[in-house]
Amino acid sequence: MTVVRDNPADTAVEPVSSPRHWMLVAATMFAVAWGGNEFTPLLGMYRTDHGFSAVTVDLFLFAYVLGIVPALLLGGPLSDRLGRRPILLPAPVLTIVGSMLLAFGSDSAALLIVGRILCGVALGLGMAVGGSWVKELSTAPWDPAATDGAGARRAAMSLTGGFGLGAGVAGVLAQWAPLPSVLSYAVHGAIAIAAAVALWRAPETRTAQPVSERVSLVRDLAIPSASHKRFLFVIAPLAPWVFGTAAAAYAVLPSLMSGHTGGLPLAFSALMCMVGLGAGFAIQALGRKIDTPRNARAVVVSLVFVLAGMVAAVVAASALTVPLALVAAVVLGCGYGMAMVSGLQEIQRIAGPDDLAGLTAVFYSLTYLGFGTPVVMAYLSETFPAVTYPRMFVFGAVAAAGCLALALTKWRSYLPNSEVTADHIGGSVFSPSQESHSRRSGSSV
Repeated sequence: MTVVRDNPADTAVEPVSSPRHWMLVAATMFAVAWGGNEFTPLLGMYRTDHGFSAVTVDLFLFAYVLGIVPALLLGGPLSDRLGRRPILLPAPVLTIVGSMLLAFGSDSAALLIVGRILCGVALGLGMAVGGSWVKELSTAPWDPAATDGAGARRAAMSLTGGFGLGAGVAGVLAQWAPLPSVLSYAVHGAIAIAAAVALWRAPETRTAQPVSERVSLVRDLAIPSASHKRFLFVIAPLAPWVFGTAAAAYAVLPSLMSGHTGGLPLAFSALMCMVGLGAGFAIQALGRKIDTPRNARAVVVSLVFVLAGMVAAVVAASALTVPLALVAAVVLGCGYGMAMVSGLQEIQRIAGPDDLAGLTAVFYSLTYLGFGTPVVMAYLSETFPAVTYPRMFVFGAVAAAGCLALALTKWRSYLPNSEVTADHIGGSVFSPSQESHSRRSGSSV
């Protein structure tokens, strides 16, 4: 069935109903998420087989944040101006090139950093643009049968599958298959090529704005809600813990455990990735039930999990046993998942209708700062031998307790007057903002 919108400027083509159009875009989201996380379980390999220091290897992990953040901040507004397709089409190409550099530059720090940055750009575009595109293809007229929130769930599923499978497959291949520095990236390249082909067939949901109707890009990037006191005092202190806890679960602890895994450090690292991510994804249902617009209850519960995760990490880093490391990964993963979902739900309430996408991008950018944690910890450990990992996790627990005290102090402070209720994210752990800027007419924000 062909349906024509009342406003022809809203879409590039006459939408054709199909319950599968969203999958064409979701394939790219899956592929770029795979490329973003396949590197993580291989950190030990780069230390032991390629001679990089712990600080350098953790810097490789952090490098892709340099690609993610600008892609997140620019991708949404640019896709509003130029359409979803031209902004997302480069993503699978970038992630392929990034994987090629990682595969053939295993002994070059420069190539590894550039490869990670390119994979980060691809992931940022996938989150910012792909999430909005999947959301639009999960609503009428493209998919009239889709339920409310289907776009958010589908985007979350795509990203989660890519993150988890990318890490799991890479770790297994590097542990037991030949060409450990190359094969996992070749597998990812094949997946990304298939995703790129699928993306060409995805229907456009937003036409390019006429040049005469565009406001300046600087103005389009303005995010008034970023100065909201609720964001500054409740959400911003929470955000770095999202991937700070995740990085502790599947980067720091696996590194410490490398000599205590029965000779299977890469496979164990992959397992820690999947356990942490799985716990984070599973707990999102609890996050939806706990969240309330009346106070910071969900944020407080998140920080309780973060605090518990830091304590569990202290124990695991001291004992260095597989069972305790896995328990810590579960608790840290729960902290990661709860922090992500509670932050997104708070953002929906404080953002204006024109800057929900932008504020979500700012939140994501702050969350990815947590990936700097392994670099800082490795540097401190190498530079100051007395600063051991258990002691650093103790410091993390104290910092988490401070953030928890701040959230309790601001329990009901600076609550917005009204909720942003349009198309709830639905508590998705990995879901990017499902709204796009609506500054198409040049109205002020």
